[in-house]
Amino acid sequence: MPTPEQMEAAVHTYVEAFAKGDPAMAAGIFADDAVIEDPIGTELKVGKAAILEFYVQSMATGATLHLQGPVRVATAHAAFAMQVRLHWDGKDMAIDVIDTFAFDEAGKVTEMKAYFGPGNMIAK
Repeated sequence: MPTPEQMEAAVHTYVEAFAKGDPAMAAGIFADDAVIEDPIGTELKVGKAAILEFYVQSMATGATLHLQGPVRVATAHAAFAMQVRLHWDGKDMAIDVIDTFAFDEAGKVTEMKAYFGPGNMIAK
C-alpha cells in the first residue's frame, strides 16, 4: 500500500504540473489503466492517452490549482479541496473543487474524481 507521504506527494506533483503547464507531468502520476471522471457525471477518460489529452485541453485554459487546506489520506485514497483558476468561455473563472484519488500498490493513481457543479463556478 502507498504511504501517506507518497499519496500527498502525488497531489503536490499534480498541483505543480498545472503551475508549470505540463500535461505529461500531470498524466505521469496515473497508472496505465487509470480512470478520470472530471467532473462527476461526465464521460470517463480511460488510460494514459485519454488522460494526457484531457490535461492538454485542461491546461490550454491556463488553469492553475490552489489547495485549500491539507490533503486528507486514508488507506489508499486521498481527498483534497482546491480552487481552480482558469480562463473559460471568454471569462476569468474560479471553481471550488474537491478531488479524490485512489492509489495502487505502486503509488500510482488508478482513479480520480472531481466534485463540483455550476454553483461552484464564480466569474472573476
